[in-house]
Amino acid sequence: MEIRYQPQNPVTYRPSIGLIGCGGITKSHLTAYKAAGYNVVALCDIDESRARERQQEFYPDAQIYTNSADVLRRDDIEVVDIATHPADRIPLIGAAIEAGKHVLSQKPFVLNLDDGERLVELANKRGVKLAVNQNGRWAPHVAYMRQMIATGQVGQVSSADLAIQWNHNWVVGTVFDGIDDLILYDFAIHWFDILTCYFPNQTAERVVASVRHTASQKARPPLLAHVMVEYANAQATMSFNADAWQGPRDSTVIVGDLATMHSDGPGLGNQTVTVYRDGQEPVRPTLVGSWFPTGFHGTMGELLCAIEENREPSNSAANNLTSLALCFAAIQSSRDGKSYRSGEVRGI
Repeated sequence: MEIRYQPQNPVTYRPSIGLIGCGGITKSHLTAYKAAGYNVVALCDIDESRARERQQEFYPDAQIYTNSADVLRRDDIEVVDIATHPADRIPLIGAAIEAGKHVLSQKPFVLNLDDGERLVELANKRGVKLAVNQNGRWAPHVAYMRQMIATGQVGQVSSADLAIQWNHNWVVGTVFDGIDDLILYDFAIHWFDILTCYFPNQTAERVVASVRHTASQKARPPLLAHVMVEYANAQATMSFNADAWQGPRDSTVIVGDLATMHSDGPGLGNQTVTVYRDGQEPVRPTLVGSWFPTGFHGTMGELLCAIEENREPSNSAANNLTSLALCFAAIQSSRDGKSYRSGEVRGI
C-alpha cells in the first residue's frame, strides 16, 4: 500500500495569500510557498524593513504593509498566514476571521484553551477554516509514521517512546533564554502535537512530567525534561536532554499489534524509518523531503486542500487544542509534581 506522506497541493485552488509577521521563521514559510507555486500578494510587519527583505528575496510583486488591518481589508486576499508572537496573535486571528479570511496560525496556537475554543467557535460561525502551523507533522519520518497509523498498517498502538538528545544552549543571550518552560513549551509543543497524531481520537487520562537542570548547561531554563502520558490502553514517554554537546540523537519507537516502527538518526533532518512485521523482512522506505521547509508546505497545503474540498483541515485549530491540552498538563505537572488529565489544565 502506498503511503502518501508528502505535502499535498490543491487541484486548482490558488488563492491570494497575505503574510502577517515577517520574522526569522517566515523565511522557511516563503521558501516552501514559492517552491509550491503559492500566490503571496501581501507582506506585513510593524518593522517595514523585515517585510521588504522578504519581498526582495521571495515575492518582489507583493505589496508591503505595516498595519495588518490594511491586509485584512483587501477583498482579493482569501488566506492569511499569521506568524506573530502568541500574545499578539490572538486578536489578529480574531480580526482575520471577522474579515472572512481563512487563517493559518503560527504555533503554539494559544496560551489557554478558552481563547482557542473561542476562536474555533468564531471560525465555525463565520464559515472559514482555521489551521495551525504544526509543521513537525510533515517532517518526512513523522508524516510517514502517522500515515502508517492512520491507514491501519500498524494496528492498535500500545506504546510510543520518543527520546531526543541535542544541544539547545544556543539560546543563551536570546529572548528564548527567558522562557521558564523552554523545553516543554517552546520546543516540545511539536512532540505533543506529533503524539496526538500517533494516538488519534484518544484522550490522555494521566500526564506526568518533570524537568531538571544539568550540571553543565549554560542556558537558564532546565534542559532536561521527561513526560509520561497514559491512555486507556496505551502509554507514551517523551525524554528530552537539551544539553547533549556531543552525539545528538533523535529516536522513536512505536509498537502496534500489527507492526513496530523505529525512526532513528542524529537529528530531525536525518532519520531512517524501519517497519517490522512478523515473518517479513524489515522495510526501510526511502523518504523524500525535510522538516524545514517541507513542513511549512505541508501545513499551508493541507489548509488549501481543506478549503478546496470543503472539509476540516487535519491540522485544524480544534484538533490542535488536544495537543495544547497535553502540553499545558505536562507543564503544570512539572511545576507541582501532580498528575493531570488532558484538558484539566486550561493554560499557562
